[in-house]
Amino acid sequence: MELKAQVRDFWDAASCSEVYAQGSTRAEQLAAQAAARYRFEPYISEFARFADGAGRDVLEIGVGMGADHLEWARAVPRRLIGIDLTPRALEHTRFRLSASGFRPRLLVGDSEALAFPDASFDLIYSWGVIHHTPDTQAAVREIHRVLRPGGRARIMIYHSQSVTAAMLWLRYALAAGRPLRSLADVVAAHLESPGTKAYTLDAARQLFRDFTSVELRTTLTLSDLLQGEAGQRHRGPLLRVARAVWPRWAIRRLGSRAGLDLLIDAVR
Repeated sequence: MELKAQVRDFWDAASCSEVYAQGSTRAEQLAAQAAARYRFEPYISEFARFADGAGRDVLEIGVGMGADHLEWARAVPRRLIGIDLTPRALEHTRFRLSASGFRPRLLVGDSEALAFPDASFDLIYSWGVIHHTPDTQAAVREIHRVLRPGGRARIMIYHSQSVTAAMLWLRYALAAGRPLRSLADVVAAHLESPGTKAYTLDAARQLFRDFTSVELRTTLTLSDLLQGEAGQRHRGPLLRVARAVWPRWAIRRLGSRAGLDLLIDAVR
């Protein structure tokens, strides 16, 4: 099967953080998922700066379960469009926004081939999405193309020099008797959807080289600290033991430089 189809099928089986969607009604489930998202990742709101969408044309690439998309809608943009590769994500997001009184504009879309004219948006946001598409550089080119001059892209991709990446290499390369296995191969096979990528800061700068300015920073995540759920691929007694003995105090001392999430604020 083509890699992009594998990625679509992976996320169409369960959207990111859907494990937190607990409750007796769909509204309760979506509220629980959003609460868990912002509890475990409080830096999302600080980075996104949803209020900046007011009166602007905003595109979100990869709406997931729609928690962030609802925050963008509440900012009252002039126009807000959300795309996702999976119908499941669009269904979650459509229900969430409609239940809050909004009329969402949501499309099945491919980040490598955005269905919008040049210079269509003032602000493009994407949290943990374009590192899953096979040609991430093509996605960045498309973001650059559909942004207006002076427009801003706020994008999160994964950081390869992180505790999470190191932990995966120790488990699936060194402990598996394959010490020559590359970190990129381990991340692609074991982090999330097939083919997932992670980047150094220099590689991220190269991805966004066509932008006039690029600010980068990394942050520790629940994955680095082994808190919360560990995603669709990781379950079982070994993970429970690791959580019990994980040296979170030492990891926190490493600081944000060892974090999985790489936050990019780029101006066209």
